[in-house]
Amino acid sequence: MEHELYIRCKNKDRNAQRKLYEEYAGRFFATCKRYLKNDKDAEEVLADSFYLIFTKLEQLKELQVFDAWAKKIVVNQCLQKLRKKQPFSISIEENFVDLAEAEPENVSEERGILSLLNFLPEGCRTIFNLFAMEGYPHKEIAQMLSISEGTSKSQVNFARKKLQELVRLQTINS
Repeated sequence: MEHELYIRCKNKDRNAQRKLYEEYAGRFFATCKRYLKNDKDAEEVLADSFYLIFTKLEQLKELQVFDAWAKKIVVNQCLQKLRKKQPFSISIEENFVDLAEAEPENVSEERGILSLLNFLPEGCRTIFNLFAMEGYPHKEIAQMLSISEGTSKSQVNFARKKLQELVRLQTINS
């Protein structure tokens, strides 16, 4: 984010806030969709995230860390939404969808591996996102989700195996 835009957003300039939203909304919505399957939930979290970004912008001390700071807000809002929906659960078999039973449109080349994340159970998908996509270490994931480090590691391992299997099945089916 450029310095002038940052100052204008801190001063509650609506045009600057709109510009910032337009610049980051697509990227942050994609982050929301990695955690939340439902577009409505992702849109709600995106709106809540931008509200927090705009209201807490004055707490940001260094402009160069804006991207990471804002993305952390988005990820935390996603996790909060998941906790509200139901208590966070880790079940390897829960909600797992076999790719062979999936509609072909659900797994297209243009969506790539990210679309395959939707075939993982919610808890497993969340942990995989935090580790592989956001770069959080297992210790921090364990603290964030109130689970053990071992559970975090095993869920990432499970996700990798299932994603490899899904990619293999997708290749066979196409």
